[in-house]
Amino acid sequence: METATKVRMKASDFPQEVLDLFDLFIHGDIGRREFLDRAGKFAAGTMTAAVMLELLAPEYSWAQQVQPNDTRIKAEYVTYPSTMGNATDGKMKGYLARPARAAGKLPAILVVHENRGLNPYIEDVARRFAVANFLAFAPDALTPLGGYPAATTGDAAARETAATAMFQKLNGMKTPEDFAAAVVFLKSHPESTGKVGVVGFCFGGGIANQMAVRFPDLGAAVAYYGAQPTAADAAKIKAPVMIHNGALDARITGGSPAYEAALKAAGVKYEAFTYENANHGFHNDTTPRYDKAAAETSWQRTVDFFNKNLRS
Repeated sequence: METATKVRMKASDFPQEVLDLFDLFIHGDIGRREFLDRAGKFAAGTMTAAVMLELLAPEYSWAQQVQPNDTRIKAEYVTYPSTMGNATDGKMKGYLARPARAAGKLPAILVVHENRGLNPYIEDVARRFAVANFLAFAPDALTPLGGYPAATTGDAAARETAATAMFQKLNGMKTPEDFAAAVVFLKSHPESTGKVGVVGFCFGGGIANQMAVRFPDLGAAVAYYGAQPTAADAAKIKAPVMIHNGALDARITGGSPAYEAALKAAGVKYEAFTYENANHGFHNDTTPRYDKAAAETSWQRTVDFFNKNLRS
């Protein structure tokens, strides 16, 4: 189980090279041993490579901006149909959150997780949208493998490591189908107005972009440090798009100019923001890469963007 006494560090407490190595590690590009070997070059005193890895690991209690039992919302796990994705039984699970006292139908937000499945941080993001008066739904791509590891299976770091390994076992060609099915699910949900927006983080940012390509009638898409579609696919987008990137996230930010050029050429309404001194994952408030100023500013921009495009 995760502890509430873990020391909270900032990105600036680590060499940027170690943060870049951690980014490779959590995306499965290098293993634990390689991270420790390469990060060891930056060790100093008690700040060994192993200690740095432990400190960079998530602490879920930090992400509880809206408690699961908050009386302002109603939240539950539900299943939805997905026949073209990874689920062999055609059923996927997700976390549905909405205001406890909604007046009529609401615009819906599909919340797409990182490459670790539906962890407590993403569940909290869904609850934050519910507080902002949206119907929010966060699917778990790991459903066919038993879902994101339960709290009883180890501390946060162990669960995230296990979830990353599980995620790599999914059929990557089928995984987007499970999120496309979630868009359809939200369009026809009895509590939804039929107006659907998508927001995603990391892997999920790439999915948000893909859903904008796939659904011409999508209400809006917001991509946090997500992989960009090709210029040919970008030309298919009809929905308004918002892009959030960290200036220190060269792996993603480097592809943004070409994406923006493709959106502009296609006449797509878009807004793009790059946050100075922010790393990949800056919105995730469970790790030291969290940047409070960038996270809060980007969040307000996102909520305003969805209000503007989904409530008219």
